[in-house]
Amino acid sequence: MKITLNPNAKDASTRDALVAEGGFGKYYTDHMVVCEWSEKGGWEEPHLMPYGPISLDPATAVFHYGQEIFEGMKAYRQPNGEISLFRPQANAQRFAKSAARLALPEMPEALFLETIETLVKQDAGWVPYQVGDSLYIRPFMFATEVGLGVRPSNKATYMLIATPAGAYFDPSKAVSVWISTEYVRAAIGGTGEAKCGGNYAASLVAQRAAAKEGCDQVVWIDARERKWVEEMGGMNLYFVKGIGAGATVITPQLTGTLLPGITRDSILSVAKDLGYKVQEAMVSIDDWRDGVASGEITEIFACGTAAVVSPVGLAKSVMGTWKTGDAQPGVITMQIRNHLLGIQHGTVLDTHNWMKKLC
Repeated sequence: MKITLNPNAKDASTRDALVAEGGFGKYYTDHMVVCEWSEKGGWEEPHLMPYGPISLDPATAVFHYGQEIFEGMKAYRQPNGEISLFRPQANAQRFAKSAARLALPEMPEALFLETIETLVKQDAGWVPYQVGDSLYIRPFMFATEVGLGVRPSNKATYMLIATPAGAYFDPSKAVSVWISTEYVRAAIGGTGEAKCGGNYAASLVAQRAAAKEGCDQVVWIDARERKWVEEMGGMNLYFVKGIGAGATVITPQLTGTLLPGITRDSILSVAKDLGYKVQEAMVSIDDWRDGVASGEITEIFACGTAAVVSPVGLAKSVMGTWKTGDAQPGVITMQIRNHLLGIQHGTVLDTHNWMKKLC
């Protein structure tokens, strides 16, 4: 399938100044990709066009029934100036899985990847050079049938935009978290495994509660027993037990309610590469509190596409407040972060073939 191009680039000096300013989601590249789907005709030819507003009828299905999904992925500048994507096939597969759960059309992997590659190549000048910075890529799809009625939409629109991104959190500072016991993110059979807007919208009231407690992020526990740690805001969690070469790096196991993070999956491999034992296991709030108190749990960090790896230093809840070690970024946490960034930026050998060269 050929993508129709309609390029319209900003002045390079203006673009470079915006990229240098840093931040996350403040500015967007010159172009976007739009691709329409209908139940009758299937996927149409995608179009690359200047970035700009879109027009939708007030009765468009997404406004009323929330049929919407999205992805988050990144392009990284390499030492020789080339640009590579990090594990794009994994994003394509998760996007299709999310679509199936929300009764949206599954986009063929080849088409999904073609739209990503086309946009990044067209807007290559927006990819930062600084290590730790990247081009954050946001594919999304929403129901576009016009009319009220609770049923799967017979029309959908896929769109793709991108933004130059600096650090989501300052990696030199550990974040604080509020363990929510009042609200639930997801339950078995729900949409916890899907990357859909509704999951994030429902989390905002808990995030606001976390902010009132002076915390940076919220941590979710399970809906059934209300004791098992699941994930943090829009990120997965990791716990480090022990120190040095004998440490074990642990993440809550996937139960059907957690988002299967691509960064989470990558860290399981990176930690092994660095010589640590890894484990996917159920971790309770008691395990967390008692492990920190005894010194068994020595480090905690969150991970995700936007944040990459972010140290967690302090936890608060209705059951008390406890900190991990000296509440500063841990040695193993930063080692894993730097190793993963090294792979993404091409300064560490990519033994897993995660990076896909574009231009």
